This record gives sequence, structure tokens and C-alpha cells, in this order.
Amino acid sequence: MIMQLSPTKKNRLSQAPRPTTPTPVTPIPALAKSVSQPTRPAPQPRSMLAAASHASHYLSVDNICVSFGNTEVVKGLSMHLKQGEIGCLLGFSGCGKTTALRAIAGLEQPQSGVITLNAKTLTDIHQGSVTTQIMPAKRDMGMVFQDYALFSHLNVQDNIGFGLHRWKKADRLARIAEMLALVELTDHANKRISELSGGQQQRIALARALAPKPDLLLLDEPFSNLDMMLRESLAAKVRDILKKTNTTAILVTHDQHEAFAIADKIGVMTDGKLTQWATASELYHQPISPFVAEFVGEGALIDGVIDNGLIKTALGDIQRIPAPIHQVISQANPSAKQPTQQLANQAGQVANPLIDKELSANECDYRFKNGTKIKVLIRPDDIVHDDASEQQALVIGRVFRGANFLYRLQLISGEEVLSLIPSHHDHPVGSTIGFRPLLAHVVLFQGDSGDTTTWCRI
Repeated sequence: MIMQLSPTKKNRLSQAPRPTTPTPVTPIPALAKSVSQPTRPAPQPRSMLAAASHASHYLSVDNICVSFGNTEVVKGLSMHLKQGEIGCLLGFSGCGKTTALRAIAGLEQPQSGVITLNAKTLTDIHQGSVTTQIMPAKRDMGMVFQDYALFSHLNVQDNIGFGLHRWKKADRLARIAEMLALVELTDHANKRISELSGGQQQRIALARALAPKPDLLLLDEPFSNLDMMLRESLAAKVRDILKKTNTTAILVTHDQHEAFAIADKIGVMTDGKLTQWATASELYHQPISPFVAEFVGEGALIDGVIDNGLIKTALGDIQRIPAPIHQVISQANPSAKQPTQQLANQAGQVANPLIDKELSANECDYRFKNGTKIKVLIRPDDIVHDDASEQQALVIGRVFRGANFLYRLQLISGEEVLSLIPSHHDHPVGSTIGFRPLLAHVVLFQGDSGDTTTWCRI
């Protein structure tokens, strides 16, 4: 069959900076004011060049590298946020995301890189030579820690006002009241921290961090101590609060559901590198590597091979067409009800001249050489349960999710795919069920290494 597709612990942030071996820097004596003494023109700081090239960005992190001894923990990290955007560093434990956050906070000194915030250079280091390294207390950043780090001997309002000791009393009290209202805990102002729930403590920690009006808010796995249901609902509330205050923020987490709930941009990290920096939708639908494809969302990679413009897989032959399917049908014949297979000729090419056009940015081209090996990403919603289908698969695992079962199915080829099926279809492990692929969107990785990605969508 031919399926035609349209192109389309303990929180480390609270620890003191780790000792590093400083690169020897030869002190430069002060230049004498005598006119006769030759002087060398001061070089333009690289931070000025970075600021000029990223003028539209509120936060710019450019090529940050952090090492501990001979171990490089963060490798050339670069990312950018506009004012009011929420970013997230997402990855497994040990991938370098918290170290990257500490470098932004000034708690770790990078070996190289430039960090600018609100038109101010915070870090400018090149091969160990420090041009600028602003101390953490001078960076105008707020922090929310994994364990909240609230003061048990202070009540709620005193915790919120802890960082406002230099404000005038009237302004300080007004700001505390404003923060209590923002996190919807006004009635709890005089309570002790021990009297609050975990979710309430998290909101107080957020209010305390926002009270001094920081230029940037840093959150290090702030929901990890909460149960899953509270975690997602609270993440949505935190996002609402940050958007109301137009606060730029960076979240660190290993939980993709948290990242999806709160962040505008998400950076997937692995082995110290930022693999992809994109929106949640782009990460899910347009991953740039097999690692991102399998880490974000659920899915499986199956083998394919190019044969005369088709991708031959265990699910059938996949063919691209250079326009959305609904446009093809409506342009060719608005009343036509023919299946998409009839839109291709025997050569596997679309014959309708109405859709003979150049590829757009959202389209993909399957014009690979015959025999090219392809990996095809199959998401659970790509496999539809259909007892009447001739295609059958063996149920080798399932997880009950209330409204749905997530089935793990073994194809005749031995490859495995996932399928999300309503839970009133109860198929035990070891049984055989019918299915049909419904690939409205497909992601491909070319070659054995899977380095190249193309995608298409309806």
C-alpha cells in the first residue's frame, strides 16, 4: 500500500562556586600619563561585538564552555531569549544543564564565552583571559531553588521581603502585598512556613525571588519535590505569573512535561551540548536528531529504504507529494472523494500540474538515491487501531493511562512501534490486533548515523 504524505538531591545552585584552577594572567602595569610613553590602542571587547550582533535579544549566551579539571561539562552553549520569554534547559541528570545555569548566575566561571543581559555584559572570557566577570550579587538575578530555601524562623511576608531590606518601609510593605496577591496567598501572610503545603511554599519562593524585580529569574528543578498532578498545574500557574510580570526566566528540569507547560523555548542538552533550541512543538514535530526525537515525546524509529522515490518500510510504502493533501484534492477536483493513492501515477509521481511547484520551507524532498537507508520516526498517534485491517501486530506491552492504553506492538518485521488506543479496547499482552498507519506527519533521518533530518506535514 502507498501512504501519500504532505510535506510539511541537593540543589547545586545554592552551593558556593566550585574551585577552579585559574589561568595565569600577567598583570598589566598602569599606563603612565606621559605623552612620550607609547600606548597601544585598547582592543574592542568581544562583548561589544556580541551585543551588536544580538541587539534584539534580552539575554544572550554565546559559546559558554565550563570545565572542572580536564572534564568539559558545558561545551559551547549558545542560546538567546527576548524580554519576557521563558527558556528551559531540558535533559537527563549529568548532562550539564545545572552547571550552565550556575555559569549564567555567576556561580561558575566559564573558561570562555560571553553572557549579556539587558544590554549589560556579565561575562566575557576568551581562553581563560577574563575581560568581564560580574559577581553573582551584582547580576540582578532571582533564584528559585529545588528545596525552596525558605527561612523557617520567618513568617510568609518576612520571607518575601527578605531581599527588600534596602527599600523604604512603605515601598517594602506595598511590594510584599503585591507579591502575595500575585501568588494568591494574601490570607497566609502571617503564617509560618511549616504551616504551608508544598505547592504554597513553592509559590512563596517564587514571590520572594520576584520581589526585588530581577532582570532574570533562574529556576533549578523547582517542582521536583511535588507530586506529578500538582507539578503540572503549578507549572502552568508559574507561567501565568511570569507572563503577568513580563519576567524573563530560565528553568532547568529533566521532566519534559514541566518544560512543555512553562517554557517558550526549550533547549535539549546531552553530554554538555545544546542539541536543539526550539519551541515544544518544533522539538516534537521537527527534531534534528534521533536523540531529540526519542527523548521528546514518545515514539520509535523503524528502518526504511529509498526505492524510486518511495520509502519502503514495514508499515508500507511512504510517498511525498509537494502540497498538502487537502489542497491537492480541492484544486484537482473540489467534489472528488478519491483516496490519496489515486493522486499518484504508476511512476510514483503526482501527475496534477496544479501542484507542480517548488518546495517551500515546510516541505521535504524524498529525492534520495535508490538504496538510501532511512530511519522513520513513528509516534503513538501515527498508529490507529483497526480490527478490520489486514495489517496485524503482536501486543508485547501496554500501560494503562485512564482514557487510553499505550500499547507496544511488534510488527511482522520484528520492529516495535507504539500506539495510543482508547482504553475500552482492552487487548491483553500476547494477543494480535489490527492497525493502520495514519502518517499525517513524518520525520526522517537519513543514513545509518541519522545525522540528517527532513520532515513533512499536512
